[in-house]
Amino acid sequence: MIPVSAPPRVRDRLLAAPQGPVRVVHRGRHAVYLDVGGWCVGVVDQHAVQVPCALTTRLDDLSELGGGPAYLFAGVLHLSGVPLAIGRLRRVVVPALRQAIPAQHTDPVAPLGIENVARLVGAGDGLTPRGDDVLCGWLAMHRAAGVATPVVDEAVRVRLQETTLLSATLLDCALHGEVLPQFAAYVGALGTPARTDVERELLAVGHSTGSGLLEGARWATGELWASVGEPA
Repeated sequence: MIPVSAPPRVRDRLLAAPQGPVRVVHRGRHAVYLDVGGWCVGVVDQHAVQVPCALTTRLDDLSELGGGPAYLFAGVLHLSGVPLAIGRLRRVVVPALRQAIPAQHTDPVAPLGIENVARLVGAGDGLTPRGDDVLCGWLAMHRAAGVATPVVDEAVRVRLQETTLLSATLLDCALHGEVLPQFAAYVGALGTPARTDVERELLAVGHSTGSGLLEGARWATGELWASVGEPA
């Protein structure tokens, strides 16, 4: 048995999913991604990107789990016959913005609309195309600000089949305000001296994931700044 931590929605999905074999979408040294009822659930070690749809282990790598099959039994995911027991829940929700975004941190921009969503969903290479990362950053920043975006939300939902399973799941996470820890740290540091350091840490995530998330966050903050006009 290997103890893992899980976001609440991941735990709930595993409990609700039918027992039986689970398809492996991607298997690497530091991360394994699986299709659980059309939603991507990851298993990651401590060196992997801590995506908000993953079970997190304290392993240095996942080689001991081998290349065997995956299956669910009584809400517990098994890899190569090893049960991954959820020992604690992990908070992955973006923090609320504590103050209005200072003008020096962003410039007003044109609002993101459904035509932008159509252009961005699935645009790029890899398991998480950059266009999706931009949308994730935009959505999550609006969640942090407590600003509803129903038109964009619906435009994203109807196009989830146009990208990879992992990326579609991360878009769903962003719609629920669930983010990477580096993004949460970035939002929490806005308007503080720590912003530069945490922004650098966000940019270091993945090949282009961090820069895409930051681009989306800046797009969103530009819109939000334009909507308030003057700092509080």
